[in-house]
Amino acid sequence: MSLSDKERQSINPPPTQEIYDRLHFSQATRVGNLIWVSGQVGIDTTDMKPGDGMEAQARLAFDNVRTVLRAAGASLADIVELTTFHTDLRGDIQEFVQVKDEFLPDRYPSWTAVGVTQLARPELLVEIRVVAVAGSGDG
Repeated sequence: MSLSDKERQSINPPPTQEIYDRLHFSQATRVGNLIWVSGQVGIDTTDMKPGDGMEAQARLAFDNVRTVLRAAGASLADIVELTTFHTDLRGDIQEFVQVKDEFLPDRYPSWTAVGVTQLARPELLVEIRVVAVAGSGDG
């Protein structure tokens, strides 16, 4: 079934359905080709444990973003806006940038990095949210 340009679709890949049911939010919302991805953190969705350190958490968070985008019919290349939230912005930014550049190696999206005092769990270091336009990364 295809969506009309104005039809709103909630995106919740299978590992995240419990979060949707318990906390009442979607991992992403798609309207037409626009996709808004909720903040993704550095937690392994199989055991629900955070990665050890910024590099591991950034990789897991980007993996989670990729999973949600795939479920929405898009890819990392379709990201047009990136917003990241860091509990130690100045201390961890270089390590984060190295991982970010592996996942987003070219056609860099607009990016805002924000320092915060806390995230949903005390051991979390970074949260990533994105806006994507499905199909925009093809060319």
